[in-house]
Amino acid sequence: MTREQILNYLKSSDESQLETLWQAADEVRRREVGDAVHLRGLLEISSHCIRECHYCGLNIGNTALMRYRMPVEEIMACAHEGLSFGYGTVVLQAGEDPGLTRQWVADLVRRIKGETPLAVTLSLGERSEEDLAAWREAGADRYLLRFETSNPALYQRIHPVLPGGVPDRIALLRTIKALGYETGSGVMIGIPDQTWDDLAADIELFRELDLDMIGVGPFIPHGATLLGQKGAWTIATEEQVPNTELMTYKVMALARLVCPSANIPATTALATLNTPTGRELCLSRGANVVMPNLTPKKYRALYEIYPSKACIDETAADCRACMHGRIRSIGREVGRGRGDAPRRQLA
Repeated sequence: MTREQILNYLKSSDESQLETLWQAADEVRRREVGDAVHLRGLLEISSHCIRECHYCGLNIGNTALMRYRMPVEEIMACAHEGLSFGYGTVVLQAGEDPGLTRQWVADLVRRIKGETPLAVTLSLGERSEEDLAAWREAGADRYLLRFETSNPALYQRIHPVLPGGVPDRIALLRTIKALGYETGSGVMIGIPDQTWDDLAADIELFRELDLDMIGVGPFIPHGATLLGQKGAWTIATEEQVPNTELMTYKVMALARLVCPSANIPATTALATLNTPTGRELCLSRGANVVMPNLTPKKYRALYEIYPSKACIDETAADCRACMHGRIRSIGREVGRGRGDAPRRQLA
């Protein structure tokens, strides 16, 4: 798929053309990864974060947020609960928290792998190569790190780099891949000043990085951030990408076409824009993964990356039942096992 073709779909409002896109993405998904929808149990283990990202509610400047860090025994109880629900993966997600030390995370990964057959996905932000290597050696299977935008100047404006920090997430993703992780990344759609060319370049980068997992979602800034302030980013130009539900479906479908065998989730951010049918539409337009939340209710509202996040009042059991019902309602089947990337299954 050429840059021109990508741009044509991104800018299109023609319903018949978009229906062609949805059908193509769904057919590629069916052919490459099948009809099974794999469930990844999401566990938000810490809301501490040292970053000052201008859109995220976990940013260090949000002093109104009550912070938490889950104890190991509580994490293990949730992992076992996920296993009892039939999930094949647990996703350990956190803010960029130095309190989650190299040894602590390695020990946790070893314990999960020792007590369960679950695949372990880590989403712990920008960490050193030494940390990443230690966690891979401990048994972690996958690592998620969104590059958010391939435009370096735009990235710097929304995501200030810490002194001595990692200025290039794309280079870090290559390191993660070289360490043997199944590698996941993705972008936000509708960042202030994001152009159509920026977004097309993002989609081309999915293909260049040959990603195993791709997550995309609309830009939804938290009110306690610079970009969440009223009137902070009212931009009305023809080149500005909108942060809409429709744009998110387009990028998801195009991601499926450029990375046919990737695992692509129906993200919570999209479900926040359309709680009744957002996940179902994602699954009919290229997605093959959903991420039911295993985080205990007492923590869920405290992990507020963006406002009005979907499903924060549900229990883990509620979330499981809801996801099973949604999957079956569209004639798809609940996946079994770990749901590894197809090339890993063949290795």
